[in-house]
Amino acid sequence: MANNNIPISPISVAPMMNWTDRHERFFLRQISRNVKLYSEMITCGAILRGDKDRLLAFSSDENPLALQIGGIDKSELSECARIGEDYGYDEINLNVGCPSDRVQVGNFGACLMATPDLVASAVDVMASAVNIPVTVKHRIAINDQDEWSSLSRFVEVVSRAGCKHFIVHARKAMLDGLSAKENREIPPLRYELVYRLKDEFPDLSVTINGGITDLNSAEEHLCHVDGVMLGRAAYGDPYLLAEVDNRFYGEDKKYISRHEVLERFLPYVEKSVGEGVPLKSIGRHILGLFNGQPGARSWRRLLSEQLPKFNDNPTEALELLRSAADLVNYSDNLDIAAQ
Repeated sequence: MANNNIPISPISVAPMMNWTDRHERFFLRQISRNVKLYSEMITCGAILRGDKDRLLAFSSDENPLALQIGGIDKSELSECARIGEDYGYDEINLNVGCPSDRVQVGNFGACLMATPDLVASAVDVMASAVNIPVTVKHRIAINDQDEWSSLSRFVEVVSRAGCKHFIVHARKAMLDGLSAKENREIPPLRYELVYRLKDEFPDLSVTINGGITDLNSAEEHLCHVDGVMLGRAAYGDPYLLAEVDNRFYGEDKKYISRHEVLERFLPYVEKSVGEGVPLKSIGRHILGLFNGQPGARSWRRLLSEQLPKFNDNPTEALELLRSAADLVNYSDNLDIAAQ
């Protein structure tokens, strides 16, 4: 039976398809030791019938790390949860928020907001299969559902099955007429409903997600909920996380500069490229490292042009990254206050 009495991380980085792979997560871990990281969503079919090591293996340096699963079949979800625990993930998260055409065809993701009893049943079998927390990431409602009644009933039903931590994207998902991208932008954010959820279910842990772009905003949200999940803001400007350990986890450590972050990451790059990983698969995740700094555009342009040309030479890969970093002003270690 899953142990759900785990302290909730105040700051986490959202699962994002094609973005939060193992390379991105290892990179972010050089910036913050404590922020909770999530895998991109992996479907049950991929886990059960695909290359498990390619999909699930990760460095222990990435922990704390959750595996997000997408699916609808209870027996498959249960088996995938067990596999995830065996690989060393410390949380299994069920996706009930993705509105893409792909998940709609499979009738999972945000579609499951319409069937809280089915989600509860899935959570129950998943929790019975593992000894780590099983959590749910979801929307406030879908389509023409009333937002508060949908949200409150969903959480009430699913919490009875043993889920004690809900990650709420504070937007409705419109499954007809809006693309997945539009569903991240067009439906209005209803943060007040997530606050109300925490007020009315005080024994549950609630993390808020959606449109949160800076740490000052995160701090304001934490006055109302247990956790804040950052998404594209943390991907586009990863150095945003440099202040997180001190500000939200009570550490007292020296801030490192963006250039120091890169130097920390280079041994991983060298090892990975030496093992046959294309440099572009790793380097695409660090394009935002110098966001807002003088020379950042030159850094991005050089890497965007050159990354596809490098495959199997670790020495040349490191030379490229250091040459690109030399294009950026080095006085970047005093800009934490701007966060």
